[in-house]
Amino acid sequence: MIGAILAGGANSRFGGEPKGLHTVGGVRIIDRVWRALLDVSSEVILISNAVEAPRWLPGTRVFGDVRDERGSLVGIHTALVQTQSNVIVVAWDMPFVTSELLRLIRDRGRGEPFAAVPQGDGGLEPFCAMYTPACLPTIEAALDTGELRMSTVLERLPSLTRITVAEMSTIGDPSRLFFNVNDAADLALAEQMSS
Repeated sequence: MIGAILAGGANSRFGGEPKGLHTVGGVRIIDRVWRALLDVSSEVILISNAVEAPRWLPGTRVFGDVRDERGSLVGIHTALVQTQSNVIVVAWDMPFVTSELLRLIRDRGRGEPFAAVPQGDGGLEPFCAMYTPACLPTIEAALDTGELRMSTVLERLPSLTRITVAEMSTIGDPSRLFFNVNDAADLALAEQMSS
C-alpha cells in the first residue's frame, strides 16, 4: 500500500502561499499528513506540480500530474498511474488525519476491487480514501469528457466500500478527522482545535 499526499491547488485563498506548509500546533500540516501515512504504507509519495515540492519532504518521491487538467481528481489519477498500486490518498490540507483513521480505511479496503471511502458529517470524503488501479479506466473516462467531480467518478465505479460515520466515530470525531484548511480563518480554527 502506497500513501500519497495530494499537494495541489493554486492556494489562492492563502495569497499564493502553499497551504500545507502552514503549521498547526507547531507542526506543518504536510508533516502531520506524512507521519500518519507513514504508519500505514510502505512508501509515501507527494503529488505536486510545484517547482519547490522536492524540498518540502526531503527523500520523498515527487510526481507532477500526468494529465493537463486541473483538479484533485488528476492527483489521484497520477498517484495510481505512477505507482500501479493500491493507494491511500490524503489531501495536504487535513491537519487532523490520524494513523488510526488511515488504518481503518486500509483495512476496510482489503478485498475491495475499486475504492474504500469514508463518510464524514457532510458526505463522502474522497480525498482521504483508498483507490486501486482498477479505478483508472473510470477516472480516465471522466477526465476525457471534462468531468472533474469526484462525486461523479465515485458514482460510476462498479463497486465502492463506504466506511460509515458510525464506524468513523469509533476512532474519533469525523468533523475533526476530516477538517481541512482552505483559508486563514480555517487555519486559525485548526490552531484552536489543536490545543
